[in-house]
Amino acid sequence: MEYTVQKLGRLAGISTRTLRYYDEIDLLKPVRINSSGYRIYGQAEVDRLQQILFYRELGLGLERIKEIVTDPAFNGAQALRDHREQLLDKRKQLDLLIANVEKTIALSEGRITMTDKEKFEGFKQKLIDDNEAKYGQEIREKYGDEAVNKSNDKLRGMTQEQHEEVTRLASELKDTLAEAFKSGDPAGELAQRAADLHKRWLTYFWSEYSKEAHAGLAQMYVDDERFRAHYDADQPGTAEFLRDAIHIYTGVKK
Repeated sequence: MEYTVQKLGRLAGISTRTLRYYDEIDLLKPVRINSSGYRIYGQAEVDRLQQILFYRELGLGLERIKEIVTDPAFNGAQALRDHREQLLDKRKQLDLLIANVEKTIALSEGRITMTDKEKFEGFKQKLIDDNEAKYGQEIREKYGDEAVNKSNDKLRGMTQEQHEEVTRLASELKDTLAEAFKSGDPAGELAQRAADLHKRWLTYFWSEYSKEAHAGLAQMYVDDERFRAHYDADQPGTAEFLRDAIHIYTGVKK
């Protein structure tokens, strides 16, 4: 069956403007343009759009989605199996959060008691799942499944005190990095303090620390547009500045 852009938009629940944009960026091209000038989409394009929307739901950016679905080695059937596993993981995370909320309601009504550890279980799992959805493929390719799984296990076992400390470190790192950036000197005292705070923050997530891995992660902050956007949100150039500071701190340049 073939669809015009209007019919496909209605079928998928997205705007015709979105479909036209996907065409412009070569993410989803119509199979042909008919004699009236209308974009026409066939079954292959419908299947690709389904994959695109799956990846969007999992939080991937359009550039990354384009890399995946246009890769000659892309396997649609395997991608669907992967989507299913990720959605099941997402459902588990939602189930944990729902159970956490229900327990908290019961606690507030005096029907149960709840340990501090139980209060944070759902949120820790959400952090793990969010990180997997956004960066899982990249970090697993870079560091391997074993290292990432150990890191996730470490996060799951984090105590309330450790959670509070890692939150404090993240806040201090952000403030210190902002001040250091104003100096323009990645080798300066403030910049090196930011690099040290970043290392201390990492040790709450990594099962093992190495200077090489730390330097590699800093480079990823620059190379990956999502990391770069996060660090550059308040001041463009911050990701590169932090990268340079960490490379000086570790003595390793990638």
